[in-house]
Amino acid sequence: MKFISTRGYDKKYSAQEAIVMGIAPDGGLFVPESIPTLSASDMDELSTKSFAEISAKVLSMYLEDFSEAELLDYTTQAYAEEKWGETPLPLVQLNEYNDKEYILELWHGPTSAFKDVALQLLPHLLTASVKKTGENKKICILTATSGDTGKAALEGFKNLPGTEIIVFYPTGGVSEAQKLQMITTDGDNTHVIAVNGCFDDAQTGVKMIFGDSEFAKELDSKGIKLSSANSINWGRLAPQIAYYVYSYIDLLRREKIEKGEAINFVVPTGNFGNILAAWFAKQMGIPVKKLVCASNKNKVLCDFFSSGKYDRNREFFKTTSPSMDILISSNLERLLFEITDMNAEQVKEWMSELNSTGVYTVDAKTLKRMQMLFVGGFADDTGVSKTILDVYDRTDNVVDTHTAVGFNIYNRYRQRSGDETKTVYVSTASPFKFSASVMDALRGEGYSDGKDIMEVMKELSDESGLEIPAAIKDLPNKPILHKDVIDKEEMKSKVASILI
Repeated sequence: MKFISTRGYDKKYSAQEAIVMGIAPDGGLFVPESIPTLSASDMDELSTKSFAEISAKVLSMYLEDFSEAELLDYTTQAYAEEKWGETPLPLVQLNEYNDKEYILELWHGPTSAFKDVALQLLPHLLTASVKKTGENKKICILTATSGDTGKAALEGFKNLPGTEIIVFYPTGGVSEAQKLQMITTDGDNTHVIAVNGCFDDAQTGVKMIFGDSEFAKELDSKGIKLSSANSINWGRLAPQIAYYVYSYIDLLRREKIEKGEAINFVVPTGNFGNILAAWFAKQMGIPVKKLVCASNKNKVLCDFFSSGKYDRNREFFKTTSPSMDILISSNLERLLFEITDMNAEQVKEWMSELNSTGVYTVDAKTLKRMQMLFVGGFADDTGVSKTILDVYDRTDNVVDTHTAVGFNIYNRYRQRSGDETKTVYVSTASPFKFSASVMDALRGEGYSDGKDIMEVMKELSDESGLEIPAAIKDLPNKPILHKDVIDKEEMKSKVASILI
């Protein structure tokens, strides 16, 4: 299987080339030429498999340069018990008396966020791809983060031979725990830089660096090649498809659903990668009725699925769910390419309009196709706080702010539509990463004001009965190793100073 650009670049690439490059030469995103499907016999075979085995199977259908045995070796290492516990991705029934609601906990990995699922695996895929392509240059992982990708990427790539990793994060745009996780990261190849601005500023800066052909030539002359750990890289997105397949298989083997019974997935999303992975799982044959795209107050996606108009020219809000504080959802480009029957010229035109004016509007046919599957909605901080308390009162589960956005939107959708389909809520982060906001929701607004972060975490642990994750527990005692703060216009020169 070859990979092509969403913007119509005339060359096709192998999976290994797509993973090493990260982004297509014309600025488009790599997608597979065709989407593989899971047969009935495949589904039966997977019913006895672990998540690592299911992941290897799904990946093998896209990454044909890798054998399934090779991929299983990587997934077994990536999802090892010492990193994730006995059950890496628990699918929990929320209430024993209600078999219609489940929560997929994706945050039991090394950094307590769902990004670990892909970013524990990506270093294996990338280093193997480098060898397969015969590349002998140093690979620099260049990444913008709204909070979770940064630390997960740092944890995956630190001290990995032949790589450097540079992470840009927005000042004031991440939680205290997220910031501490990043700026205390050790490793002789890690670089963490704060950018004055929001996530979109950091992400746009990274994309501009990737698109700078002269800078690429300069780096090439020094034996350096850029790649990405953001979900713009197919090697980051593909592992996420596996956990939607796994969720469905797990419900089947636990006899919670019948064969062929469709389910809903509720996905809090900002950059659109996580929910796009669910869309790919559906195209592979997983029966899905609705994909609920849950946004916070930065509701550009919600508005888009309602009207067909994508407009980033709006006020930017810093919210209690900072990983979703995004106005430019990069992975939407992949959906538009697929849903317009691979109309690269049309996608290229829309992306050009977005870049030049900040706005584009899709045609009625495209909008209708999206609305048949996707449901958009948004929740502000007040609604998120209320939902955290409601979920706790109703199910005894404490959820983080991002997961609460999903619960909020789905509850309103269900009341409006009467949809009683069995539903999986995708839980993207440990509540301890946003402990102040969670405790404020449980005890009252302002409860955590002025309190030490570890004091708040201890109270959350006592309240919820959950243990503080090891990756977070010792953060205040770790030395701060990364202190740089720059303006967005300085990002390229910063990268040059590190690499050249």
